[in-house]
Amino acid sequence: MTAMRRDLTRVLAELWRGHALRLGAGAAAAAAVALLGLALLALAGLGVAGTARAGGAAAPAGLAAAGLVSGLAALALLRPLVLLRPLARYAERLVSHAATFRALADTRLWFFRRLAERLPAGLGLRRAGDLLGRLVADVEALDGLYLRALVPGAAALAAVLAIGLLLGAVAPGLAAWVALPLAFALLAPLALAPGAARAAEAAAAAQGGLRAAVVDPLTGLEDTLAANAEERAARRVAEAGAELAAAQRRLAARGAWGGALGGLLTQAAMLGALAWGLAAGPAGVAPALLGLFLAVAAAETLGLMPRAGAALAAAAAAARRLFQAADQPPPVAEPAAPPALLPRGHAIRIRGLRFAWTPDRPPVFDGLDLDVPEGARVAILGPSGSGKSTLAALLLKLAAPQAGSIALGGAALDTLPAALVRSRIACLTQDARLFDDTIAANLRLAAPEADDAALWRALEAARIAELVRALPKGLATRCGEAGARFSGGQARRLALARALLSPAPVLILDEPAAGLDAATERDFLATLDSATAGRSVILIVHRLIGVERPTRILRLIGGRAIPATG
Repeated sequence: MTAMRRDLTRVLAELWRGHALRLGAGAAAAAAVALLGLALLALAGLGVAGTARAGGAAAPAGLAAAGLVSGLAALALLRPLVLLRPLARYAERLVSHAATFRALADTRLWFFRRLAERLPAGLGLRRAGDLLGRLVADVEALDGLYLRALVPGAAALAAVLAIGLLLGAVAPGLAAWVALPLAFALLAPLALAPGAARAAEAAAAAQGGLRAAVVDPLTGLEDTLAANAEERAARRVAEAGAELAAAQRRLAARGAWGGALGGLLTQAAMLGALAWGLAAGPAGVAPALLGLFLAVAAAETLGLMPRAGAALAAAAAAARRLFQAADQPPPVAEPAAPPALLPRGHAIRIRGLRFAWTPDRPPVFDGLDLDVPEGARVAILGPSGSGKSTLAALLLKLAAPQAGSIALGGAALDTLPAALVRSRIACLTQDARLFDDTIAANLRLAAPEADDAALWRALEAARIAELVRALPKGLATRCGEAGARFSGGQARRLALARALLSPAPVLILDEPAAGLDAATERDFLATLDSATAGRSVILIVHRLIGVERPTRILRLIGGRAIPATG
């Protein structure tokens, strides 16, 4: 219960704090609708009671006339309320749902930013489906905290307080018979939530497992089909689906028991009003009718309140999964204060660098020294696992060394914000991705404010402009998922154009021709010499083929950079 309360409080205080006014307005609107419902039924009860007194055989003439007048007056007031309440309900739905959608949208953005800061070090989420579930389903589950718990809770609290005050003024004994069962219905979610929390956590975990079982084999569909593993994958999906269904049934059962309890408590309030009226005799008919009608009005608001316990539990389980991923420490901490020394240039100097990805693995670098002067074109060679891509990650502040130093333009890299470093150092990774968007949008990832003329200059430098001009939609052509619209060589040139569009004076090319055939690779690498003119270039490759023209060649051997001898 403590953990659930902590997680839900953090959602409200940290993630949704900026929407407090909108969320409060939605809750207030729900309370107003509940009070209008009470007023509607209270007037109906008063009208019935008044006309009943007027029609009583033993009633004095004056008292009967007064009862008839009060009854008719109460019934006359019903007409505006009958029209007003549906309009108020409509407005409440608009306000509360709009507030929820805004809060969830900001929660997705917050979660995405936290993931973006932490992904380079790994989140411990090996399965893409589970990560997708946290970003989509778990964020969506948080709407239950507001729409199915807080908003109904505000309406129910307003209703119970109003009934207690109104009946307490008329007949205190009647108030106890009616308001106490309704108060128990109001508090039931808090009592039922801990039991539902276990079922909610199991359902959330099973949902992530199902997504992983579906996404993993589809991501590697060629391998799945080549190994005739589709039947095994289908069985995994079926098993994960059955596990999710069982977990959801257990959670639904908790909600159903809560709903039954809520219905029982509201029925108890109605029976309490009738019992009090029978015990009070003729004088208690009017108050008893009022209490009965108020209990009927409260049934709509309070009858399903105990189900809010299941909604609270599901929201808490979703919040816990979000925070579990978002609270992983970032791989590289940002400096606590602005740097005292900004880079004067963009020369890179590495001394005594030691780095291992995890403490139980051998170091990738152990005493690495490296200099990349301004304007230099350094080729770094080495087999897979020698640390070539790791060096790029360290220079981009996607990882931090355990010992040694890296300086950019004379300033220590660990004193510089990551955004500043990446504005000075751009990278074309070996698996650079084209997104399912237009060519222009893909290029502007590197320079969001670039105009079309700048895009065409970058495409010209990458020697892909002619192809783009020949496309019917030109820069507005969609690339397709992972650049499926283009061949491997064309996609690499578009990725190169994106890197060239960045104004960064240092360009890291990490296996830039990966996956290309020999002829395409040679043509592509020949482009780099002219395309990267005027920049410092770090070319990371397995081997040179003779067209790269570096000014210096180094080999990574045993965690150190050794000048190549030929």
